[in-house]
Amino acid sequence: MTENERAHAGHASASPQRTRRRRGKPRRRMNSGASNQGGGTSKSAALSSSTSGSHGERGSHGEDKDKQNKHTRRKRRPAHRSTQRGSRGGDSSHSSSGTKRRRHMASKNRGNQSRRQNNRSSRITTRDETSAGGLVISGLAEAVDENNNVDLSRIYVALIGRLDRRGRLLWSMPKGHVEPGEETAATAEREVWEETGIHGEVITQLGTIDYWFVSEGVRIHKTVHHHLLRYVDGYLNDEDPEVTEVAWIPADELIEHFAYADERKLARIAHNVLPEYAIKEKEAGRVTPR
Repeated sequence: MTENERAHAGHASASPQRTRRRRGKPRRRMNSGASNQGGGTSKSAALSSSTSGSHGERGSHGEDKDKQNKHTRRKRRPAHRSTQRGSRGGDSSHSSSGTKRRRHMASKNRGNQSRRQNNRSSRITTRDETSAGGLVISGLAEAVDENNNVDLSRIYVALIGRLDRRGRLLWSMPKGHVEPGEETAATAEREVWEETGIHGEVITQLGTIDYWFVSEGVRIHKTVHHHLLRYVDGYLNDEDPEVTEVAWIPADELIEHFAYADERKLARIAHNVLPEYAIKEKEAGRVTPR
C-alpha cells in the first residue's frame, strides 16, 4: 500500500469520529467547509459518504423544519400585525370587538350630550304667575219666560278681541295679574272694568286653568282663575291699549267665539249654569239691562 493510499485510508477511517463530534452542526456548514478545501476531493467524498448514512436524513429533516418554521413565521406575521394594529385583514372577532367599543363610545357620547342639554334646561329660571278674570253677564232675568224657560240668545257676555302675530282677531275673556294682597274675585272685577268698561259683581267661580310658556328666557307657570259676574253698570269701551275690540256676544254663540280650547271648556260650564242663575236673578227681582 502506497503512502497516498494509507493517507486516504487514514482519512476515511477518521472521518466518522469527526462526524460524530460535529453532529449538532448543520449540513450546510459541513458542505461549505468541504468545498473550501481546494484539492481535498477525496476527503470531501469521504465526509459526505460517512455522514449521508447516519446524519443525512436528520440534517435534511432539520433544514425542512427550519424552512417550514420560517415560512410559518412569514405567513403569520402580517395577521399578527393587523390584529395588533386593528388594520384590514385582522381577526374578525377582534374587529367585531372594536366595532362594539366604538358603538359603546358613540352611545356614551350621546348620553353625555343629552345630560348636558338636560342640565342646561334645568338651569332655566322658572316663575309662577297668577291671574284672574271672567265672564260678565247681562240680561239674566230678562232671558226667563213665564214658564221659567231660559233663552240663552237673550243673555249677553262681554268679550275682548286681540290681534295675534298673523293679524287675526282672537276673542277671549278679560283677565289680568293678581296684585299683591288682592283676592282673585277682586282681581276679576277690576280687570273686567279695565278692559271692557263694565262694572261687574262676581256670582260664582267658573274654573281654573294653568299652562306653561317661556318669555325672555324665563319658564313661566301661569294659573288663571275664572269667574262669572253679573252686570252692574257701565258701557263698553276699548280704551285699554292691549285690547283691539270689545263686544257683547250672545251666550248661545259663546263657545264658537273663543280661540282657545281651555276657554271653550269654561264656556260649556257657563252654558250649564246660566239657566240656574238666570232664574235666581228673576226670583230676586234683579233686572240687568245692557
